Amino acid sequence: MSDLIKQLQSSFGDSEWHDLAPHAARDALIVVHPSLDLLQVGEAIATDNAALVGKWMSGGLVRKPTKEELERWNQATQTLVFATLIVQPFVLISGDRPEI
Repeated sequence: MSDLIKQLQSSFGDSEWHDLAPHAARDALIVVHPSLDLLQVGEAIATDNAALVGKWMSGGLVRKPTKEELERWNQATQTLVFATLIVQPFVLISGDRPEI
């Protein structure tokens, strides 16, 4: 396992929306489709693999959150939890789900 993957794993976890909202306000959130591995996407971003990231972006698999998503998350009555990965200066998120 590469040192980069080990470093990324230490920045991987679950976060509630209220902790992510400030990152959304500074336009630093990146939504990753659940079919992709968050660590693989993080590694591609961290190593500046523009071809792979561009392919995912053009397919809508890696993108900025939509205005509608941000509104829904901000107005949610349940606590929403996302899988998150920090890849400075970005926070990658995947899968909003209610906290159980």
